[in-house]
Amino acid sequence: MATKKSTQRAGFKTGEYIVYPSHGVGLIQSIEEQEVAGLTLELFVIGFEQDKLTLRVPVAKIKSVGMRKLAEPDLVAKALDTVTGRARVKRTMWSRRAQEYEAKINSGDLISISEVVRDLYRSDDQPEQSYSERQLFEQAMDRMSREIAAVNKLSLTEAVKLITKNLSKSPRRAAKNDDADAEEAAA
Repeated sequence: MATKKSTQRAGFKTGEYIVYPSHGVGLIQSIEEQEVAGLTLELFVIGFEQDKLTLRVPVAKIKSVGMRKLAEPDLVAKALDTVTGRARVKRTMWSRRAQEYEAKINSGDLISISEVVRDLYRSDDQPEQSYSERQLFEQAMDRMSREIAAVNKLSLTEAVKLITKNLSKSPRRAAKNDDADAEEAAA
């Protein structure tokens, strides 16, 4: 099956963590040649431990699928800063917003993913989320925390705590509503 193994191709090397947009953070386990339908292809063998998934990506396709190196520490800081901002929820139908959130998550762009985390985050004093909102939030949180953990060499739990700490700094819509209710009660 595998005829030749190499250690580096197209700026990526074995043992390196990468981001594959539709699966998140993975580890390049090897770079090998395989014969597929009579053609010899050079493939990255990428393992996604959390999903127990192994993906084989042709070296020639890495640009078109959007595979990239992990974010730089300054981009991680910008993503953490993004989640502290005020949630920007459009007044469109949920199905349209859900599609937009899904597209942002699968883009593999850390800033876009952090926007989804920010927009879908609910603190304890805010109303419950629907099942689909919670699913999208957890998916975005998982992608973001895995990349932050890999970049900052943290455990997944520490990365989630870091993101949650930054989320709790964000201005809450609920706090604004509570102030309005208090003024109404005083009047």
